[in-house]
Amino acid sequence: MTSTGGLQRRRNAATINSSSHETSYTQNIDRTILGDSGVRVAVDPHDLEDDADKKHPLLTLMEEVLLLGLKDKQGYLSFWNDNISYTLRGCILIELAFRGRISMTRDPNRRRLPLSDRHIEVIDDKLTGEVLLDEALKMIKASEKMSVGNWIDLMSGETWNVMKIGYQLKQVRERLAKGLVDKGILRTEKRNFLLFDMATHPVSDTSVKEEIMRRIITTLVTHSSVTASSEPEIPYSHLRTVAMVCAAYAANVLENALMSLNHEMRERAYSKVDELLSDYSVWPFTARGVEIPEGKELQVEVAAAVLNVFTKMDSLL
Repeated sequence: MTSTGGLQRRRNAATINSSSHETSYTQNIDRTILGDSGVRVAVDPHDLEDDADKKHPLLTLMEEVLLLGLKDKQGYLSFWNDNISYTLRGCILIELAFRGRISMTRDPNRRRLPLSDRHIEVIDDKLTGEVLLDEALKMIKASEKMSVGNWIDLMSGETWNVMKIGYQLKQVRERLAKGLVDKGILRTEKRNFLLFDMATHPVSDTSVKEEIMRRIITTLVTHSSVTASSEPEIPYSHLRTVAMVCAAYAANVLENALMSLNHEMRERAYSKVDELLSDYSVWPFTARGVEIPEGKELQVEVAAAVLNVFTKMDSLL
């Protein structure tokens, strides 16, 4: 798959409850090392960091998109989905930007370049605790500055430059699935596919996936603008919802959340996601009333650039 082209819509019929409940994302991480007596004997340096750095959702954007694509009982993705791997690499960049690790380079001349051709840089190399995010962060920091489009291509393995093959992030889907197993959302099973056995990851906690689907339907079908997380302390909760919906669209898994809607509501949903992509894949955003934290514009610009790349994917035109 190339990062240029258009988006084919795959629309199926069906009906889902469109109630708008949001999950309060919580994640408690105990990084304190305790002695046998229970007395604190050592403290991880992260314990001394600003509490704001610990406020992030239970699931990353990549995990939400992957979870939408997984068949609940079978535990694997559609064999015909050629777009999700590329989209997941883009989600990695958005997640790093939202966590304050990368941003666009602070260069006024960058505006002369197309959005997806603008260079990004590491502004905070502190590890996130998510293996894929930290692997990508280290690569970006160690490399010369490259554009958003370049990084998505390289992490996807789409390059003819043998010197840069090492930038490919491998087994992303499997590693994300194992992370969801660790979080108690999936479980691991083995399934026989005639000639070979394959590890599959059926959904064990359906409530998490159902919440994501409700959030998508509320965002795309109701008259409200965009549904943010019910936890206001989650950074960029409004933009996270937009990014997740648009990424699911680009990855050809959005239909899984809309299957139960009638034809009219599905058409309304696809029209809305087209509108979101149009509004949020440019910089500055053309959407009204978007609040961006002061001083975070260069980080949010990265998200806009990734969505801009998504609009050029063959699956979307």
